[in-house]
Amino acid sequence: MFIGEFEHSIDDKGRLAIPKKFRDHFSHGLVLTRGLDPCLWVYTAAEWSALAAKIAKLPLANYDARVVSRMMFSGATDCQLDQQGRVVIPGYLREYARLGNVVTVLGVNNRLEVWSKDLWAESKAKVENQAGMLAEHLASLGIL
Repeated sequence: MFIGEFEHSIDDKGRLAIPKKFRDHFSHGLVLTRGLDPCLWVYTAAEWSALAAKIAKLPLANYDARVVSRMMFSGATDCQLDQQGRVVIPGYLREYARLGNVVTVLGVNNRLEVWSKDLWAESKAKVENQAGMLAEHLASLGIL
């Protein structure tokens, strides 16, 4: 399980150091793709395979299924960490997530998310301002 929030830099070559505590999980490679929010999702090879299998089972006739499939697969790239635990984020993914030199890496259960530092601060502030309403909704779902 990936948990936590980490601030990291992206260098001039587009390389991001994966937080050290997570690097062993990516020893067999990783997949970067567009997230559903303006961020990137980072999966282990095994988690990506499991997600890909689920998406493959979606009905081709369903418009939303086709859109999600296109977004996830067309934006995906498989990568290996270098000796320093870094991954190169392609320009089109940095542009999609509006990543600058400083990013926030989040551990989100079965994946990492890479956010622009500023976009993450905005998103987190919105959620924190609506915490009471969110708690009520989660309670109605039996989560809290």
